[in-house]
Amino acid sequence: MNASNIAGTTADVRFDEVLALIHSARQQAVQAVNTQLIELYWQVGAYISRKLEQAEWGDAVVSQLAEHLAKTQPGLRGFTRRNLFRMRQFYEAYRGNEKVSALLTQLPWTHNLLILTQSKHPQEREFYLRLAVQEKWSTRELERQHKAALFERSITQPPKVSPVLRQANPAALEIFRDAYIVEFLDLPGGHAETDLHQGLLARLKQFLIELGRDFCFVGSQYPLQVGGRDFALDLLFFHRGLNCLIAIELKVGRFEPEYLGKLDFYLEALDRDERKPHENPAIGVLLCASKDGEVVEYALNRSLSPALIAEYQVQLPDKQLLQAKLHEFYALNIAQGEEE
Repeated sequence: MNASNIAGTTADVRFDEVLALIHSARQQAVQAVNTQLIELYWQVGAYISRKLEQAEWGDAVVSQLAEHLAKTQPGLRGFTRRNLFRMRQFYEAYRGNEKVSALLTQLPWTHNLLILTQSKHPQEREFYLRLAVQEKWSTRELERQHKAALFERSITQPPKVSPVLRQANPAALEIFRDAYIVEFLDLPGGHAETDLHQGLLARLKQFLIELGRDFCFVGSQYPLQVGGRDFALDLLFFHRGLNCLIAIELKVGRFEPEYLGKLDFYLEALDRDERKPHENPAIGVLLCASKDGEVVEYALNRSLSPALIAEYQVQLPDKQLLQAKLHEFYALNIAQGEEE
């Protein structure tokens, strides 16, 4: 490398710092604009709500307001009759809930509108608000998670984990799921384990989004050597929040108890030979096409490893069925509460 190239490289590094400052400032500016916009919509919604509640206005006046704004402010967008009523709904859905209100300005209006219109209960709205902020979902991914009934599944189908994992790392219960939806793989009905494995690698970005934001990919067919033998772990990830390696073994059939023995072996090898001194013990995930709940419970109950068993589903679930189960879940909880 000649002197001019070296000088150019040095300059590039120095300029990169300036570019980083510009990029950061732009992001802050965009966030500031979004915050002001959401606060404006909130204030307009509050104003309209008060006028309607005090019977000073009727619905027709809101239409007149929309027409007036269109005439006097021709460049102003987003203040149609429909949107004005959405602003009112937005305000009335969250007023008095400071805990949730703090999340609203962290999301664009399109995200807020989607959550507002597609969520039926306050608990569901808060669930998607928190996850959308935490996971930084795009509008498309947020809509996908709604269609995949993530809220209903999280309430009615908690993850199946071993007692060791539950006791040693309770935060994992909020991170892992009982089922992962991989409809984006377009797998045929009679797919092989190789098809699943290669599909996940080809769509790794989508799979990482489905797993969660703090999952980082480490390797596929990750080599482990024990004694004089070589082994290969299907997929290895690292979770930044849990500060540990995550081993995922894939099975295209239903869960069988003997699968846990192999996973235990891999976790022991990871902890002995791969884990860094500052990291927590590795967690194992058996990702199967199906599982029997009672068999899973028996198998996990005596497991001494931090492990869980989950399903992968190649199609979006029946959301109406899951909503019915959620309704039954709430009704049962209410009944039990009354008995106590």
